[in-house]
Formats: sequence, C-alpha cells, structure tokens
Amino acid sequence: MNQVQSIHHQETELYFTVPNSLNYFRVNTFSTKEPETLEWIDKIPHNSILWDIGANVGLYSCYAAKARNCQVFAFEPSVFNLELLARNIFLNDLTHQITIISLPLTDQLSQSTLNMTSTDWGGALSTFGQNYGDDGRILKRVFQFQTIGISIDDAIQMFEMQMPDFIKMDVDGIEHLILKGSIKVLENVQSVLIEINEDFEKQAIESQGYLQKAGLVFQEKRHSEMFDSNPRFGNTYNQIWYRPNSI
Repeated sequence: MNQVQSIHHQETELYFTVPNSLNYFRVNTFSTKEPETLEWIDKIPHNSILWDIGANVGLYSCYAAKARNCQVFAFEPSVFNLELLARNIFLNDLTHQITIISLPLTDQLSQSTLNMTSTDWGGALSTFGQNYGDDGRILKRVFQFQTIGISIDDAIQMFEMQMPDFIKMDVDGIEHLILKGSIKVLENVQSVLIEINEDFEKQAIESQGYLQKAGLVFQEKRHSEMFDSNPRFGNTYNQIWYRPNSI
C-alpha cells in the first residue's frame, strides 16, 4: 500500500497506489486502455458534476476532478476497491472534490448480495442482486456479501445529492437496471458514457431504450485497439450519448 506511481496525461499529473500487478497495469495503461473515456472527460465543461458509477480505484474520478475541476460522486461497492479509491483521492488532494458512495446502484431500493469474481485490489466484473455478469452468462462467484442497493432516483431523493451533469457508467452487467431506476435524472443529464457488451443483447437493447426515452442521442461507440483481438471483450464498447444542444 505504500507503493505509489505517477502518471501524466495531457497537462495533468496524478498519483495512484499500486499494491499489485493489476493496479500497475491500470496505471501504466491509463492513456491507452480507454482513450475514448479520457477524450469524453476532456470535453466536460469545468466545474461540472460527474457521477462515476463503477469507479473502481478512482482513476477517472481523479482525472475528472483534477483536469476539469469537476465535483465527482464516485460509486464503488467493492470492499476491496474502496480502500484504494479513498487512498487515491487523498494522494491527489481531492478530498473536497470527490465523494465516495459505497452502496451499489440498481433499479430499486433492495437488500441483496454483491456477487464478486475477484477479491483482488482493483478487481472488477462484479454484480449486485443478479447471478450474471457483463456478458449475460452465469457469474463465477468467489466472494459475496449482503448490502443495500438503491436506484439513482432514490439517491437523489434520500441523500439530497446534486444532480449529475454527466454520467460515466461501467458496472459489468446491470447497466440496464441502473438506467431503469434513473428516469428522472436521465431527463436532465447532458451526456452519458456507458460500457455495453453487445453479446448481452438484453442489456444492450434495454439500455438503448432507456437512454432514447430520456431524450439522449447516440453519438458513437469505441474501444481501444487492445480489445479488437480479445474474444472476451471484443464486442464491449464505451457508448457515448448526448443531449442535443446541451454541450
């Protein structure tokens, strides 16, 4: 936990805790793993409110806060990632700009289990309240714990949180359920970047429906070249949706 590595992207310098090889990989590929995400963040107006849903260890939360002076709400339910997320926020002196919410998001207020495929710091591919993963197939669970899930609309009402101007969502499988519970918020958001696995047709079709119903327009889908030859993630893309005349 005492090992720290710095990165430079554009004119921004950030520091991240790197306790294992997975976090070294995340930091070393910061500029190349999801260039479309960084480009999307770079277009966010300064001082905007960003909800980072599935923040993991906070790479993009920290970048948005430092590079665009965003107020960020970082949603991350993994007990293994939360410590790194908090450490990375503190390392970059962003405590007053990034708020951590450790409750998972879903379509309604509910008590269920967070099902995890990894107990590694920086791990991903977990899901709340469901037995499938990002590809719609049965999740190979190695760890779970029970917690409370809420919808985006619940979060706004119960916690009096600030409405997001922008939403980044990467939760590995239940994106469509989270969108289902965010009808009121989606009607006001300017742009959404959402990871969709096109092999999971139900997720892809329902997510598209909720975004279109909110008045958002599809702009593009992209992923890094490193995923082109990867059979596991070759059909997974970051989709960008925007509200006409908003940005």
